[in-house]
Amino acid sequence: MRTTTDPAPGTGLAALRERYFHLQHTYDPYNATLLGLSEFDHLPGDPSRAASDHAAAQLHEVARAAEAIDPAGLDRDDVVDRGVLIALARGAADDAAHSLWAANASAKGYVSRQGLVFQAVPAMTATEPPAAQRYLRRLAGLPGFFTALGERYAEEATAGRVPTRLGVQHAIEQLDGHLAVALDDDALLTPARASGDPDTLREATRLVGEGVRPALHALTVRLRTELLPLGRTGHDIGIHAVPGGTEGYAAAIRRHTTTGLTAPEIHRIGLDVLEEMRAEWAVVGGRALGETEFPRIADRLRSDPALRFETSAEIVAVARGALQRAEAVRDAWFPALAIPDCAIEEINPIDAAGSALGYYRPPALDGSRPGAYCVLAADAPSHFRYEYESLSFHEAVPGHHLQLATAQLLDIPRYRRSLDVEACSFNEGWGLYSEQLAEEMGLYSDDLSRLGMLSFRALRACRLVVDTGIHHFGWTRERAVEFMYDNTATTRGHVESEVDRYTAWPGQALAYMIGCREILRLRGVAEQRLGDRFSVVEFHRAVLSSGAVPLTVLGDVVERHIETVLADGHTSTGGEPWTS
Repeated sequence: MRTTTDPAPGTGLAALRERYFHLQHTYDPYNATLLGLSEFDHLPGDPSRAASDHAAAQLHEVARAAEAIDPAGLDRDDVVDRGVLIALARGAADDAAHSLWAANASAKGYVSRQGLVFQAVPAMTATEPPAAQRYLRRLAGLPGFFTALGERYAEEATAGRVPTRLGVQHAIEQLDGHLAVALDDDALLTPARASGDPDTLREATRLVGEGVRPALHALTVRLRTELLPLGRTGHDIGIHAVPGGTEGYAAAIRRHTTTGLTAPEIHRIGLDVLEEMRAEWAVVGGRALGETEFPRIADRLRSDPALRFETSAEIVAVARGALQRAEAVRDAWFPALAIPDCAIEEINPIDAAGSALGYYRPPALDGSRPGAYCVLAADAPSHFRYEYESLSFHEAVPGHHLQLATAQLLDIPRYRRSLDVEACSFNEGWGLYSEQLAEEMGLYSDDLSRLGMLSFRALRACRLVVDTGIHHFGWTRERAVEFMYDNTATTRGHVESEVDRYTAWPGQALAYMIGCREILRLRGVAEQRLGDRFSVVEFHRAVLSSGAVPLTVLGDVVERHIETVLADGHTSTGGEPWTS
């Protein structure tokens, strides 16, 4: 058990992890907000090249200093912590140095700097005076942020790092959508409206109307007139086509998978998984639809109108039912822990075009905001009934909510309690593992929903092929779309949205399947070595008890769990729930 004060050999480590925490979240304050770290909520962010270079240099220093600490002088918790810090600092430094987002102006997810604003600001709170002050300070800084963002995009384009044409078009459409909404209904005013304070609402409305919206309009004009005509197309949509893109993609693979796998190796894994799934498709498809050939299964799943939702309320009801079933049996699979309940929120329809079907937003550390499964319920008839159970298990319980809400309660350094994109292979690997674990837990309501599980697994396997295909092998968008359409059961429209996401965010889509396969591999190792002493509850305790960690570190954690059980002669690792 870690004490509140590190022993002497870990003193340097304690200072380094705090330095990493502040560097990373000052450089990326919107992600900090989404992670529930309110202390950075006043920052509007600095998207300039100078800020990226400074962050890269400082983060590299943290990584080098952590590597210089002799692990022989650390206790076992600090050995884990040192490994986590080195991997995270090195990955964040490379991410800032290459800044692939700046060469991919888009509306997709975390890679879209302007899009992050519309995810993070509405999630802020302004009910107490300090929170309201942070919120208003950020609003006051947004005009300068959007102006600097336009400058950064233009600077990158001048250096040959031009964005894709389609990504710019999506960004323009997203910004036009926000500007078309009446000022009083602007999403950026959500915290002010919820505060109940007329003075906060009045000032926020003034800041958005007089400063933020004109700056957004100017950014939209710049995207349309300066960047759209230059946009990459065809075989050049991959990041390999911009200066430094090949090196940047290799670094992105390392960061998002926390492995030494190469793009060709990952490409091959994806193809192999798809081939392995054919037999499972036949079995479940035969039970659910009377079809055993994958093309016929996929056609039925896509074309049968009875498999579509009719209303948004139905989507939310499926999500809520899946969460309730998972919560009812949770203690049979995980050590008991009183984590907060998971809220279910609908994604703003304005953001629907650039949004995934769902995502998880962690609870605020100060308790001011619950963890939320944010689900896309707009345009219900375009969504399939069979997909949302698997999605719910991925995003809520036993997936991200269980994992990330638990991490916030662990006796680990605070920089590790709120990790998302920094530890993508663990987080998203756990999410995909949870979809398959849900089948073992008996959570799927029928074979149709099990086909949804297979559809999502095939989607994650395709990501390995398509992401590397675009960014390493030079695939066109059309080739990527056709490959994914031929190997999944989802619609062409969803496939196109997925491909556009991978194009905008090189490497991130690799994390899911690579992370899941490693968790399954480690579980297999534990089952084989422990035999009848294996406990799935204790395995899950071991996997989650250090928070999100790089896959290399996870292997060490599971090995320590196995050795402890073998040495003690029983299944439990002992100690309080969730301690390592």
